[in-house]
Amino acid sequence: MKLLAAGLPALKGARAFGSEEPELKIQPGRFEATRESLRAYQVPEWFRDAKFGIWAHWGPQSAAEYGDWYARNMYIQGQWQYEHHVKTYGHPSKFGFKDIIPTWKAARFDADYLVGLYKKAGARYFVSLGVHHDNFDLWDSKYTRWNSVAMGPRRDIVGEFRRAAVKHGLRFGVSEHLSMSYKWFSVSHGSDKEGPLAGVPYDGADPKYADFYHDIKDVYVDLPWNLDDTSEAFKRRWFLRVKDLVDKYQPDLLYTDGEIPFGRWGLAQTANLYNLSARRHGGRVEAVQLSKKREDCEVGTCVMDVERGVVEGVWPAPWQSHTCVGNWHYLKGGGYKSPKAVIDMLVDVVSRNGNLLLNFPLPNDGMLDAEELKILSAVTDWMSTNGEAIHSTRPWKVYGAGPGTEGAGGDAKFNENKRRELTAEDVRFTRKGSTLYAFLMGWPGAGGVNVAPLATKGGLAAGNVANVELLGFRGKLKWTHDEKGLKVRLPEERPGSHAFALKVSGLDLDAVR
Repeated sequence: MKLLAAGLPALKGARAFGSEEPELKIQPGRFEATRESLRAYQVPEWFRDAKFGIWAHWGPQSAAEYGDWYARNMYIQGQWQYEHHVKTYGHPSKFGFKDIIPTWKAARFDADYLVGLYKKAGARYFVSLGVHHDNFDLWDSKYTRWNSVAMGPRRDIVGEFRRAAVKHGLRFGVSEHLSMSYKWFSVSHGSDKEGPLAGVPYDGADPKYADFYHDIKDVYVDLPWNLDDTSEAFKRRWFLRVKDLVDKYQPDLLYTDGEIPFGRWGLAQTANLYNLSARRHGGRVEAVQLSKKREDCEVGTCVMDVERGVVEGVWPAPWQSHTCVGNWHYLKGGGYKSPKAVIDMLVDVVSRNGNLLLNFPLPNDGMLDAEELKILSAVTDWMSTNGEAIHSTRPWKVYGAGPGTEGAGGDAKFNENKRRELTAEDVRFTRKGSTLYAFLMGWPGAGGVNVAPLATKGGLAAGNVANVELLGFRGKLKWTHDEKGLKVRLPEERPGSHAFALKVSGLDLDAVR
């Protein structure tokens, strides 16, 4: 047990996490492993300014190029990925996920090239997958042999991405999905319910691989998404491994898939992240911890994250939505979001005080496919014209107007496909000081557009419009400002393909009429 605690700096005000081993310690500083201490956290300005990040949700589950959660679903008889696995590799009692790992070659992986493309596309931060539910670390992990340096591509994926992000001037983040692995991976201990190999244990039941598939007795085919009944030994391993990731790579952002887990273990990890950041930045905490549990982030502590969804209204604190152009892990032949869908979501999220983190799933070889490059190119072109209306902006009094303001209702999580498609009838707002940007979410045509919230009677801003520009158009616009709104006559030729930004100056954006 002394090995686990060796070399870890002191935790201010810490108590023992378990009576059977020495206390686990964190970087000393102003934050401690308590809710009361972490409430003093404030979101750094870089995150509020960034607005757009890109994520590489890439690991050994990408090796089969057969979609997300492959390492789990290949052990569930009847699942499409199980059927593919048996047909392609063999039965999971003989060829399990551990045997998939050597097939992940990363033969064309070039972190510098990829991050360079993402910077051109307007991303201000980049996030590397650190460890998924599959319990495989993508760095030179101190606490498990199941890592990308020891096997698979035999490369430090996180380290290479970090070096590339630093070179290109992007903030660097990592994601960890480890806390649910204990139950998520339990299906590897199961067996077929029917057929010639019914009752024959899958390879996860072999004690030789308990450090990978976990030492667990229950098999959760119907997965309860909670951390109940997680062993204390696993909680310690979670803490040590995530701390190892954070200590080695000093990320500006840590996304935790789910809530901040395991009580004081999780709070200690968050405090460690913030204290390390303060040490690096002259006392300023520049790090961001993200949690999908709203209650974690309501008062300080962290930033709320919404998976594949959009909150209602302008959120009072900065938040993040994360989504993917396709599957989280690469699916060969799978469909992708259109460039319009990606850009519309970016604008919609930013108008509500949020950031968008967008995953481009990499295939086995580590290089974007042709369709992904087309989407990325479209985003790059759009951001080169409209980036000033995204980066370093803040929300206005309302996020927008039009039929698309009718929300999907219910929980924001996974609501992106329940929302109305945005059209020329919809507008979204961002602001930068005294300048208001009004995004037209479709091209209205020669008849122009009327931005009703800016009416001189009952409008949401005071004063008179001094000037109106259309980003990407060099000519002068004809416009009028009256009691019905700001009416703008648009040029015959549109200056792009998606979400057109009007730049409006002269109004008192904080006053009302």
